[in-house]
Amino acid sequence: MSDDAQTPNANFKPRIFSGIQPSGGLTLGNYLGALKRFAQKQDEGIETIYCLVDLHAITVWQDPEALRRNTREAAAAFIASGVDPKRSILFNQSQVSAHAELAWLLNCVARLGWMNRMTQFKDKAGKNAEKASLGLYAYPALMAADILLYHATMVPVGEDQKQHVELTRDIAAKFNHDFKTEFFPAPEPLIEGAATRVMSLRDGTKKMSKSDPSDASRINLTDDAGTIAKKIRKAVTDPEPLPSELDGLKDRPEARNLVNIYAALADMTPAQVLGEFGGEGFGKFKPALAELAVAKLAPISDEMTRLMNDPAEIDRILGDGANRADEIAQPILARTLEIMGMIRSR
Repeated sequence: MSDDAQTPNANFKPRIFSGIQPSGGLTLGNYLGALKRFAQKQDEGIETIYCLVDLHAITVWQDPEALRRNTREAAAAFIASGVDPKRSILFNQSQVSAHAELAWLLNCVARLGWMNRMTQFKDKAGKNAEKASLGLYAYPALMAADILLYHATMVPVGEDQKQHVELTRDIAAKFNHDFKTEFFPAPEPLIEGAATRVMSLRDGTKKMSKSDPSDASRINLTDDAGTIAKKIRKAVTDPEPLPSELDGLKDRPEARNLVNIYAALADMTPAQVLGEFGGEGFGKFKPALAELAVAKLAPISDEMTRLMNDPAEIDRILGDGANRADEIAQPILARTLEIMGMIRSR
């Protein structure tokens, strides 16, 4: 048997799919954990499809005007971070109806027990699970549809989203087994780099989040140069100098977070950062990190502002991306329906 025959996705075109909820308030964590990587993936010779998952956003109530604004802001962040709409497909999910159609089909393939094991529903619904929307409960099947609709073979995700890719693989495998086919690939999660999980600037044990009451805990992609530098300078640290070896960061979450951020912004490893700054205090390291962060992030903030001042252009870009996405999605949806025994005469 050839090596290709032993590779589960050997018969599928390599294709990356990933999405971000347009919930507003994108941060440095979104940039380092997703947007920067999305832009880099364009240089690997693999087709890249990026989606603003507004259908996921409405699993909890959204103000319609805020949702529209947040969707455009997220699109602006993608473009400002280096995602080229001509090299990648960039669109918002609700413009391609095949996402919702395939999600229903996969609802009928996925098992209730699988959904009950999904930790994010438990986290988001909390003690009021009975009052949560059906969409919040079932949205992992929609996420699987997002991926499988394009026969994506790779999905860049954070560690907290890995469970959803595993569910997608389970759904694809069950579909293929039930209908005696090999129609859907088994997508692989891509989890890479030093700062996949960026932590709060006020508490290195908590993830950087837009929902933190303290704006000083995060760097927003809309922050200007002065604000970025100020937040880095005031980030919580400890009194010890930086170690020369990674083991020295083991019980120092704030120091580890800042080193990881520097490494990710500079395209270095944390070990290389410590090789340069080991033995130095934060009085030297923080100004260096602030200078680096401003150099990398201030141009993104400026470009986002420019784009948001021209919403019609953002809408045009998203519409073009939706048309290109639909060209891939419709044949896959049509074949899925055919496999399942549906009749389409048009």
